[in-house]
Amino acid sequence: MSTPPLASGPQGPDALRPLLDTVLDALREGGEARGGPLPAGGPAAVARRLRDAVGDVLPRQGTQNALRTLVRALAEGAADPAHPLCAAHLHCPPLAVATAADLATSALNPSLDSWDQAPAASELEALVTRALASEVDAADALVTTGGTESNQLALLLAREAHHGAHGGVRLVHGANAHHSLHRAAWLLGLPDPVVVPAPAGTMDPAALDEALTKLCGPLIVAATAGTTDAGLIDPLPEIADLCATHGARLHIDAAYGGGLLFSDRHRHKLDGLQRADTITLDLHKLGWQPVAAGLLTLRDAHDVTALQHRADYLNADDDTEAGLPDLLGRSLRTTRRPDILKIAVTLKTLGREGLGALVDQVCARAQEFADLIAAHPGFELYDRPTISTVLFRPTEATDDAVAAVRRTLLHQGRAVLGRATLDGRRWLKATLLNPHTRPDDLATLLKLVEGHTPR
Repeated sequence: MSTPPLASGPQGPDALRPLLDTVLDALREGGEARGGPLPAGGPAAVARRLRDAVGDVLPRQGTQNALRTLVRALAEGAADPAHPLCAAHLHCPPLAVATAADLATSALNPSLDSWDQAPAASELEALVTRALASEVDAADALVTTGGTESNQLALLLAREAHHGAHGGVRLVHGANAHHSLHRAAWLLGLPDPVVVPAPAGTMDPAALDEALTKLCGPLIVAATAGTTDAGLIDPLPEIADLCATHGARLHIDAAYGGGLLFSDRHRHKLDGLQRADTITLDLHKLGWQPVAAGLLTLRDAHDVTALQHRADYLNADDDTEAGLPDLLGRSLRTTRRPDILKIAVTLKTLGREGLGALVDQVCARAQEFADLIAAHPGFELYDRPTISTVLFRPTEATDDAVAAVRRTLLHQGRAVLGRATLDGRRWLKATLLNPHTRPDDLATLLKLVEGHTPR
């Protein structure tokens, strides 16, 4: 048996070219076989089709058609975020140019744990992270896998900034905060977070002031710019003022809403963001990147020194003194792929105006969808969208009926909607991240929900 070709090296491009044709053909065939935003039949049917396609996972002898077979099976059984009726989650359709850049990353396979494994990639990461940090008046930014890692890292840096304080730093967040913050406090051994009411879906500044007045010791307040349930933005200027008054550190989870920075029309919704000590950003949401593309910005560049760690084979003192960059102190991870390449290619290809136009388009679609719902007597709109999330429900439907229509559409593979529970009621959630979605698609989505709602 001949040695399989490699993706990089002098022969790498020639070896990849026919394989790419195979992958693209399989993606097309799988998508056509699926025929909608989600495979039909529910979990059991999807599992059965995939098992049939895979067969023996580790046969004694390999098969030549494995690439085509498995890519086709995965595509047929995938949720397609580029389908206009796939609108449940903060799951964006990635840009073609970003996906192509990601292929180059996979082929070259740099690892950002030492400079000699990623010479150009390490410099590109430094250039791009500094540029993005400057968008929010921050000094630096670290690349992460997304909001969960960024939020955990923010709490870790806050804890280390107050190292030695009795009881550790105390997290204060709104009832609307992302679940990863509570989990991060648990993982880091911090005291149980103090949860501030969010009666209108956003953190109540008066309740925050009361909580901060009663608490003592080092505190970190986590605000949200783009809640997962409704896409709401906390009152950032007032929260920043309260943090300044009470001497609390401020972290803002802008994993969703951070993309508004690219839009001249919507950027003002993030006023106060630049006052945060740390900010979570996710460009695999309103940035149209393949997963993963997360960032954590740091207002104080000194904060990153808490991550300093020595491993002689990666960042020996004499190498660092001789000018080789130390990458080990830029992440909690060791092996790291350069996710920065796809981000850099996207920024350079589209520019601020191009990215801003995409943000404006999905926000406009959300407003149009809200208009359709508000004008339809058979539906109730939760509120006007702040970003691109729309919550709605069939008029007079029970919570069980709302849940049932969603599951029916999922099982049929007709549409992918999310769910949220707010004000004690269950809502259907459409998170519009596809800039190619058109008004007719929105009308179709509403008609599907209307036609499948149990009466």
